[in-house]
Amino acid sequence: MPLDVEIPVLRGFLTPSEAAGWKQNISGAAEAGSLLESLMEGDFEAVLLSHQVLDLLTGDGSSSSSSSEDEDIEAYLERRVLLYLTCGANNDQTNRELVVMALAVSCLHMFAQSNWTGPPASIHISDLLPSALLSPQTQTLVEAIHSSLLLDGESVYSLVANPFLLLLARVILTKCSSKMDNLQLLPWWTLHYINLHQQILEACSPQLLELAKSSMDKVLKCQSLLSEHKNLAIQFHLECVYTNLTYYEYKPAKEHIKKAEELSGLDINMTGALGKRTHFQQKYLAQLILEVKRKQDQPHQKEEEASPTPTPTPLSRLPKDCSLGDDTVLDKINLEEPDQYELPDLNGEEQAVILGLCTDFQKNNPVHKLTSEELLAFTSCILSQPKFWAVEVSALCLRTKLEKGKTRCVERAMMQTQAIVDHFEDKNCPVTERLKLFYCCQAPTRWVVQKQLASLLTDLGCISSALLMYEKLELWEDVVICYERLGQHGKAEEIVRQELEKKETPSLYCLLGDILRDHQYYDRAWELSKRRSARAMRSKALLHLQNKEFKQCVDCFEQSVKINAMQLGVWFSLGCAYFAIEGYEGAARAFQRCVGLEPDNAEAWNNLSTAYIRLRKKEKAFRTLQEALKCNYEHWQIWENFITVSIDIGDFAETIKSYHRLMELRENYKDIEILQILVRAVAGNMTDSQGVQAGTLLPKLKELLGRVSSRHSSDSEVWQQYALLYGDGHSADPEDNEKAQQFLSKAHRCEVQKGGWEKDPALFKEVIQRAVAMGEVTISCSKKKSNSKEALQMLSSTRLSLRSLATKAKQMHTDVATGQVHAELQDGVAALEQVITELQELSGKLRDQSQ
Repeated sequence: MPLDVEIPVLRGFLTPSEAAGWKQNISGAAEAGSLLESLMEGDFEAVLLSHQVLDLLTGDGSSSSSSSEDEDIEAYLERRVLLYLTCGANNDQTNRELVVMALAVSCLHMFAQSNWTGPPASIHISDLLPSALLSPQTQTLVEAIHSSLLLDGESVYSLVANPFLLLLARVILTKCSSKMDNLQLLPWWTLHYINLHQQILEACSPQLLELAKSSMDKVLKCQSLLSEHKNLAIQFHLECVYTNLTYYEYKPAKEHIKKAEELSGLDINMTGALGKRTHFQQKYLAQLILEVKRKQDQPHQKEEEASPTPTPTPLSRLPKDCSLGDDTVLDKINLEEPDQYELPDLNGEEQAVILGLCTDFQKNNPVHKLTSEELLAFTSCILSQPKFWAVEVSALCLRTKLEKGKTRCVERAMMQTQAIVDHFEDKNCPVTERLKLFYCCQAPTRWVVQKQLASLLTDLGCISSALLMYEKLELWEDVVICYERLGQHGKAEEIVRQELEKKETPSLYCLLGDILRDHQYYDRAWELSKRRSARAMRSKALLHLQNKEFKQCVDCFEQSVKINAMQLGVWFSLGCAYFAIEGYEGAARAFQRCVGLEPDNAEAWNNLSTAYIRLRKKEKAFRTLQEALKCNYEHWQIWENFITVSIDIGDFAETIKSYHRLMELRENYKDIEILQILVRAVAGNMTDSQGVQAGTLLPKLKELLGRVSSRHSSDSEVWQQYALLYGDGHSADPEDNEKAQQFLSKAHRCEVQKGGWEKDPALFKEVIQRAVAMGEVTISCSKKKSNSKEALQMLSSTRLSLRSLATKAKQMHTDVATGQVHAELQDGVAALEQVITELQELSGKLRDQSQ
């Protein structure tokens, strides 16, 4: 029986076949029956104010008051719920469990109504708790509730409405669930609770992540339930997507979104279609759109009955989709063949799947104009069929974020955000309609939407208007930023001190520390939070970092991540601070955590490799740089690090690939040292890091040097290496020797033209030695050439070059007194003249033979 009740409650509505047996199902649960009926009708207040719940929470009043003197609100609630669950008769246990479940669900729904969906809920904590617990004042109780909801040093938003409801749901779902064995779907409600709680915290909570993983695993064990109720399974996988993305778990998120898409039976692809975007456009041009098709025909009636989908909300009850109203840009793309790309009539779960794919795509791609266009294709698709409040609001908010930077769309973005803010108060749309698909869409909280509106005002230069909104929302950090922008630095300090006079909080002291750049305020926040504020230590560490006090900075960051290990930015900054004090082990650990939280952070991967290089762990550095390049293929600095590590460990194939990539990214890229190592390895047929003979890379290295020499044709060293690759004129292959001779000749010409070497005898000597080697190779090649005319041309060209060099040596390095060439160059010049003589003689012989 419980499962027959749990499934409709989880779904939020009854099917026609369920409606008939519903009364019968709940009639057996005497106390729970009326509560479940009120719950399904959306009257959550009736559930909370029912005599069953009031008895559960308050008891007879006298006994609870004496016990509550030395226990906090959370302990009190836990005691009352456990007392209710364990004190009844065994035959009444299921009924009591259903009462507690109805209470937990009503708390979650009403908390969502108060902070996400609207319309505002009217419930007072004084109506639910005994008077003894409320004294001396309600404000103290609210602070105690906020303190109980604080997790991993991350506090809750100060203006969150009805936080008691979330605390009560938390107590039931996390501390009392072990006493509710008859209910199978409580872990799913726990997942709902986690998503709501996380969204009101300042940052990610590792405690909630562990609880989320456990809850997801428990739900996945109910395979028979998920297989029988396809649409519920889709909703579950989508909720898992959002949960995993919140905690940087990208791989599990990808698996869940694939499963949801597979279950939906949709084929969703980006495609191009001819269309017009402006009123004045004459020709149809290619436009990016989202193509959605069903892989099979509409499901049969039986399947629809087994896995029902919520009925759409009437359009008049949904938030208004503001039109663009621009004199140039059309509201939506006018396709040339709209019938060809017409969307099927999407149900709620199918729309939620498209929204989930959109969110996953956004999280896994960089902020870029192309990404924005692709995301707009998703939002256009969803908004073309307005049906459900949660899907509609999520899509409208995303479109607003994407459009706020566009001149022609910013006005619509403003109007749209204001319309969503106003809709929160609108009582025309009941909460039951707004909660459809709510938990599998992650619509933004009301204050996030209001903050988005204030941010738009700031972008438009209306800073004073934005300031008023931020003050109303008690977003003091943004208030301070507005005052700083207005140049009123003193006012920023004044407003924070005024708030501190009303109530001292760690976050306000941290903010004062940020304004005055003074450690004493962070220390005060740290003590006030009973050493639980991750923010206080984070801010203190950042101030140390600015002052280049790296040792103290590291200590503070370490304390911050000890409280909350899911602070991505802190791990990154901690790694940088460790670099500054040469603590490379610590830097490696910090950047490892960083890439664990965000696997596509290219800079973190790059820094991790640098730490490994300093620790002489070059193999690990090589692998981490490969990961960095997967995340950012365009970052030339990462490629430079990668090519250096590749050549260091002897992976010559990767070195060649990297050199090509660097030439694509940087027009004038050149690294002679790497070319020299590659040529030496390939020419010497060394063994690379994989145990492969480097000689197999000869064709690829020839291709690379061909590309390098074409771009740097005036660099003598490039030609020198090219010649070495072809055997430097000493190969068994005459063709290779001939090419080597050509490259040596080009190298000589480039070297002579470069200048600056003539006056330095040591440099002059090197030039002469290379010239002599070139001459000898020329002689060797000309002897083997069958075409005497070509041989003569080769000899003549080399002879002229060498004679010019010999003449220059005598002109610039002859002792005036003795008339002799300087001793340092004497042997070189003699060898040079000897080669010139040989070239002359060989030329003479070839001429005689040809006559």
